[in-house]
Amino acid sequence: MTQTPISERPYRFGVGIVLFNSDGKVFVGRRKDTPDAWQFPQGGIDKNEDPLDAAWREMDEEIGTNKAQLIGQTSDWLAYDLPADLADKSWGGKFRGQKQLWFAFRFTGTEGDIDLETHTPEFSEWRWIELADVPNHIVSFKRPLYVQVVDEFSKLTG
Repeated sequence: MTQTPISERPYRFGVGIVLFNSDGKVFVGRRKDTPDAWQFPQGGIDKNEDPLDAAWREMDEEIGTNKAQLIGQTSDWLAYDLPADLADKSWGGKFRGQKQLWFAFRFTGTEGDIDLETHTPEFSEWRWIELADVPNHIVSFKRPLYVQVVDEFSKLTG
């Protein structure tokens, strides 16, 4: 059986989360499966799940807290394509990449509320960095999407 060509596969729908602290810096986590890559919390949308509800769920699942206030979202869905070798391995080879709606939140908790030892840990460590610096730390195939996210949310850094 021949697998569907990557260019003909659909996108997996997901959400991304940009969490700002009181200093205007953003949360990034070091991926457990790709130690040289840092990224924002993100994940898939469950069947019949509202994207904002998915963002709240993913925040809690990935960083152990949802102590935050919604402050923005991207004007449209943003997409990235996986490299061919990953497209055939990730999500059972069903998708070409992800199409994501991104949400910005202001963190209202304390650093002690962040707990990476969740049910299925995705990050090995975390830190706050300048929003403009995030694309420099992301895997190359996601970089154009992250540049778009930074552009849309840069007005929120103050």
